[in-house]
Amino acid sequence: MGKQAADLRGQLRDLVKNTVPEHFLGAFTDDPADLDTAQRFCRTLADRNLLCLAWPQEFGGGGASVWEQTVVREEMWAHHEPRGAQYMGVNWVGPIIMRHGTQEQQRTHLPPIAAGEVIWCQGFSEPEAGSDLASLRTTARQDGDGWLVTGQKIWTSYATMAQWCFLLARTSKGEKKQQGLTIFLVPMDDPAITVRPIRCMMGPHHLNEVFFDELRVTQADVLGTVDQGWSIVQDVMSFERVGIARYARCERLLAAAPAVLGERWETLPAELRGRWIRMLAHCRRARLLAYRVVALQSSGRVAPGDASAYRIAVTKLDQDSAEVLMDIAAEVRRDDDRAEWFLGEVEDHWRYSQASTVSSGSIEMQRILLSRAVLAAGARKEQRSAR
Repeated sequence: MGKQAADLRGQLRDLVKNTVPEHFLGAFTDDPADLDTAQRFCRTLADRNLLCLAWPQEFGGGGASVWEQTVVREEMWAHHEPRGAQYMGVNWVGPIIMRHGTQEQQRTHLPPIAAGEVIWCQGFSEPEAGSDLASLRTTARQDGDGWLVTGQKIWTSYATMAQWCFLLARTSKGEKKQQGLTIFLVPMDDPAITVRPIRCMMGPHHLNEVFFDELRVTQADVLGTVDQGWSIVQDVMSFERVGIARYARCERLLAAAPAVLGERWETLPAELRGRWIRMLAHCRRARLLAYRVVALQSSGRVAPGDASAYRIAVTKLDQDSAEVLMDIAAEVRRDDDRAEWFLGEVEDHWRYSQASTVSSGSIEMQRILLSRAVLAAGARKEQRSAR
């Protein structure tokens, strides 16, 4: 990406080094100070026009290229995402509202995201509708000039801290289950919404149940067209699945391992060092796949299969690299100055990798989507040949 990207990386790394505590492991710990750190850091990025770097200037962005925004994404994920939950608003909520929102929705929602002042959560998955999202049961029943939403969402990240929810509900029944779905933008402080945290090994804030008890919504809350929400969901998924640069964190930890072990590195089994080398190669593969999807996305040609291929590769990398790093960490001397940092980061990376198989769409569903895309492409090629 050239000198401009290198300069931007240097600027971001200096900013992280000077404003984020040395042993910061993300915003979602038991220590409230970590969330405060993330919120301050977001405002710092926004003040320097770096938070939404590639957004159009009319929406509060920097008007830069998607490649510069990719640099920001990589550096943030490499350093334990000091933006906290803001990546959701920056990477896909904002861009989706730009594409499908009314002018009033854009005026209401985009400036706070660009300023780093608001957190969003995603009301998609349900107890009986996770990988098969279109089978959701949360309903929006017509009531006068609006709807009453009733139902339950689960595994909702950041629901305890979010001010807004990107909510998917069923407004009618169609011939296919993907029909009759509508997206609503709703405030989380409405008394008709109840949030119950789910404790997990990734710490607080990540997983929650959210209940809607006749939540009143109006046409002003509808994103896009009533009953046509599934097309927006597909847009969301393509943005979301490439928006998390997990490979950047994997590569940073793998690259740090030899320095942390020092002289002990040469005494590691050859098999372990061979696995370490393979993981570094897989990091580069995942990065190139991400760049391919970014290029397609910027030209408006991204398809579900493209995002799924990247998602499969980066999920496998996440888990395989975590196992290699845990084996390397077992050889680290705990009295070393860098040991505390490295061991904390590796353990955190391993815990997150266990959830990566199901987050943002299960790996099994990604394989199904990719298979369908490959088969469809093959069928089109045969049709062209037959002509």
